[in-house]
Amino acid sequence: MKIILATSNKGKLKEFKRLLSGLDFEIHPQSKFNVPDAIEDGLSFVENALIKARHASKLTGLPSIADDSGLEVDCLNGAPGIYSSRFSGEDSTDEKNISKLLSTLMDVPLLERTARFQCVIVHMRYAEDPTPIIAHGSWKGVIAVHPAGEHGFGYDPIFYLPELKCTSAELGQEEKNKLSHRSKAIAELIQKLSL
Repeated sequence: MKIILATSNKGKLKEFKRLLSGLDFEIHPQSKFNVPDAIEDGLSFVENALIKARHASKLTGLPSIADDSGLEVDCLNGAPGIYSSRFSGEDSTDEKNISKLLSTLMDVPLLERTARFQCVIVHMRYAEDPTPIIAHGSWKGVIAVHPAGEHGFGYDPIFYLPELKCTSAELGQEEKNKLSHRSKAIAELIQKLSL
């Protein structure tokens, strides 16, 4: 079965293909069908994932999977949250977002820099699907003082895992796939798809 992955993010695309490789799906990026990015104007991860999945299904006539994910920092009342990828403005990059977050937290002690990555994944059989499957995964950590590591993308270099004494960007791909918010959400999605 062909399924559209409603993202243009190359890091997410790679991760999804790897994590969903055991399923009987042919996963195609929305770019293959010239689907532009949806306008994410929801107020939650769930709303944005639904918007993206519905948009991709509507324009292709195929089932879709979309995720919305981001970083919540407790002392910032959950920010950057749904605005994680554009935290530093219109022309954001991973580096600019990290720099802005570190400068915002400059005077915050390490013990108060608790955070979590959140991921909501939505599967829609068709654009008007009244019962989309929704899965959620969360990953707790702390915002590091300095970036470290070469792997991953987004905020991985500053997402510190106290129990492992390293950042997410210092983990190998296999280890990250066992722990990450996205892998947890995908595991829940796979379980729900098999019911």
